[in-house]
Amino acid sequence: MDFRLPDEHRMIRETVRDFCEAEIAPVAQDIEAEHRFPAEIFDQLADLDVMGVPVAEEYGGLGGDQLMYALVCEELGRVSGSVGLSYAAHVSLGSKPIETFGSEAQKERWLRPLASGEAIGSWALTEPDSGSDASDMDTRARQEGDEWVLNGTKQFITNASVAGSVLVKAVTDPDAGYDGISTFIVDPEDEGFEVTTVWDKMGLNASPTCEIRLSDCRLPEDRLLGETGDGWTQTMKTLDGGRISIAALSVGLAQGAYEAAKSYAKEREQFGQPISKFDAIRDKIVEMDRKIERARLLTHKAATRYDRGADVRRLSSMAKLDASETAREVAEEAVQVLGGYGYTEDFAPQRFYRDAKLMEIGEGTSEIQHLVLGRELGL
Repeated sequence: MDFRLPDEHRMIRETVRDFCEAEIAPVAQDIEAEHRFPAEIFDQLADLDVMGVPVAEEYGGLGGDQLMYALVCEELGRVSGSVGLSYAAHVSLGSKPIETFGSEAQKERWLRPLASGEAIGSWALTEPDSGSDASDMDTRARQEGDEWVLNGTKQFITNASVAGSVLVKAVTDPDAGYDGISTFIVDPEDEGFEVTTVWDKMGLNASPTCEIRLSDCRLPEDRLLGETGDGWTQTMKTLDGGRISIAALSVGLAQGAYEAAKSYAKEREQFGQPISKFDAIRDKIVEMDRKIERARLLTHKAATRYDRGADVRRLSSMAKLDASETAREVAEEAVQVLGGYGYTEDFAPQRFYRDAKLMEIGEGTSEIQHLVLGRELGL
C-alpha cells in the first residue's frame, strides 16, 4: 500500500500552502475581528485555479479529484477556518451538485462561473425548526404555469450573503415524504429572495452564516436541478463528499493549532529550559501529532475510495466524526500549552479552538454521525 501523494497532488498542496502562508496567515485574525468575508482572497484563489478543483475542466474547473480537493481544504484550514469553510461550502455544496445532477445548460450557466471563481456558491438545506432532521422542512415550491414559486425560510446558510447562486431545497409534494423534496437554483438577484440575518458566531466570523427568506420567489422551470422529487437523494450523495471536505478542513485546523503549540513550547522557557522539555507539555504535543495523523489517514482513505467510485457513506461519516473531534481536542490543548497567552487574540490557538467547534456541528452533528455509522453497521 503506497501512502505517497502523486506528484500533481503534492504540487497543488505546496502551491496552496505557499499562498496561505503569504496571503492568508497575516490577515487571518484581522478578518475574524472585522467579521469580514475576504473577497480578495477568493479572487486570488481563483487566479490559482483552485476554486473548482474537483470540477471537470470542460466546465472551468481544474479536473482534480476528491483527494486533491481535500488537500486544498486542509491547507486553507491550517491558517483560517473561515476561508476553509466558505471554500468547502462553495465547492462541495454550491458547485458539485450542479455538475453531478445538472443539465448541460445549467452547467454552462451556473457551474462555469463557480468553478472559475467568478462567483461563490451556496447551499440552503437547514431551516429554523428542522435542525438535525433536515428532511422536516417547511419551505414549499409550487408550480404555476412555466414557473416555480418558492416560499420559506432557511437558516445557517454559509455564503448566502456573498453568493452568485444558492441551491435551495424545497418540498414540491408534501405527501411524498423524502420523495417530495426537490432542489432549485436560486439567483440572489431573483425577486423574493432576501438575506435577513448574517449571524455573529462563536468563531468563523469571516465566513458569513445567514438566514434567508423566500417570499413568492418566482423561478423559471429550468431552475429545477435534476428531476422533481430527487432533492433528498441528491442531498445524501452531496453530503457523502461534503463530509470528506469537512474532515479535511478539521485536519487543517488541528494542524495549525498543533504547529502553534509546538513552536511556542520550543521557544518559551520556564525554570531555565524550554517548556517542551517538560513531560506534561511534551506528552500533549505528542498526543496532538498522533491524533492528527490518524484523522488525516482516515480522511485520505475516504477521499481515495470516493475517487474510485465506492460507497463512502461509512468512511466519510467516520472521517468527519474523528477529524472534527480531533480538531477540537487538539485546539483545546494548544490553548493550554500557551497558558494565558493562548487565551489572547495575539496568538492563533484561541481562533482554532473557536473555529473547531463548528466542525462537530455542521454537515451533520457528531450525534448524527453516530446514527449514520450505526445504520451502516446494521444496528
